[in-house]
Amino acid sequence: MQADKTTLNDLSIFNSNEEHSIFHYLDFTRTIRGKDWLRYFLGNPYSSIKEITATQQVIKKMMEVQDQWSNTLISNGTIMVIEKFYETGIEEIPHSPGPVSSFYYSLFSSPDFSFIRYSVKHFADFFIGLKKVVELLSTGDNPVMLQTLMEQITIRVNKAGLQSLLNKSNGKDYTKTELLKLGHFLKRRYKQEAQELMELYSKLDAYYSMAIACTRHRLSFPSFVEADVPEITARQLYHPLLPTPVAYDVKLDQQQNFLFLTGANMGGKSTFIKATGVAVYLAHIGMGVPAQQMQLTVFDGLLSNINVVDNIVQGESYFFNEVQRIRKTIEKISDGRKWLILIDELFKGTNVQDAMKCSSTVIEGLRKINNSLFILSTHLYEIGEDLKKYHNIQFRYFETSVANGQLYFSYQLKEGISNDRLGYLILKREGVVEMLEKL
Repeated sequence: MQADKTTLNDLSIFNSNEEHSIFHYLDFTRTIRGKDWLRYFLGNPYSSIKEITATQQVIKKMMEVQDQWSNTLISNGTIMVIEKFYETGIEEIPHSPGPVSSFYYSLFSSPDFSFIRYSVKHFADFFIGLKKVVELLSTGDNPVMLQTLMEQITIRVNKAGLQSLLNKSNGKDYTKTELLKLGHFLKRRYKQEAQELMELYSKLDAYYSMAIACTRHRLSFPSFVEADVPEITARQLYHPLLPTPVAYDVKLDQQQNFLFLTGANMGGKSTFIKATGVAVYLAHIGMGVPAQQMQLTVFDGLLSNINVVDNIVQGESYFFNEVQRIRKTIEKISDGRKWLILIDELFKGTNVQDAMKCSSTVIEGLRKINNSLFILSTHLYEIGEDLKKYHNIQFRYFETSVANGQLYFSYQLKEGISNDRLGYLILKREGVVEMLEKL
């Protein structure tokens, strides 16, 4: 599924302030490399049910063993020591060290010998940990993708010559000769395999993180349906980054593929749009979603028009960039593929009358594209009446009530069109009107 940089920013999939991102929400990795893999998975959503289902199966398997995962002995420190071992230049280790040459190496190359001894200990922990991982994940029926990873690990851990060097009798520490033999083997004959094993484990670390996120956040796995036209049905969908979110029910299909959303500022329109986009995006990376239940088709692309900005350097206005974003959207979704389009407060960069005319024109055009689903919010509720003649447009709004001069937001999604005009009330409530009167 395609999703451009603007969409990823709009949905906070990634964010310059990482703590306010979906990435941070999912990140329970234990290694830096695992974090990189998680970032890769999150940045590359799938385009087929087969790929999505395969990842779901791996995450579900990881969820079964996540409590035992901490016993694998492998930490970020272990990975960092192994990386440093291959990056650091040391005195050449004897090819076939004996007691005498090992003694002289430990004496005259003492810092390098200490470094080898320290590194070998972490290598041993790494190999023991990998064996535990294989044992842990080889119980019961394994998903094909996970079984392939286990086989790749096993092949590299069982490379000829390695196990005989790793074995220690009676649990004793390695002798100087054993340390140097193992150090030489690892340095000169095992670098490629070590790098591959670190990547394989880091990939598992990313899946472990996704499994933990599904458990901790109580995410549910969506089901996908094969269909030529797009659809989304979700029950109790919510935005995952809110501490106390309100849940919604959502349904978009070919019969009603356009959702026209109204409501007062701060009423919840943007949150609803982003919640839907985030859930669809997470579904396409094989993750669980923030909803009680969700069913959808695989989308070819997800595009948003939420946080448009002007470009002072190029002399481009806010309105001009809104128009350009809409133009690019139309160009992309005219290809007959399945798209989800999210538009929040269209044409904020021009006057009301102009915005109404532009918005009506865009909506009447977009609603003719039946291969895509649309959610569009606007504060221009007046244009809604003329749109009711189109049967594929559904109308929803967020209710706001006023009592004793105070605003109350229920954040409940209701059927119909809102005609709330609360800007002046907010201005007055915040004391701005009184301040101006005293000038």
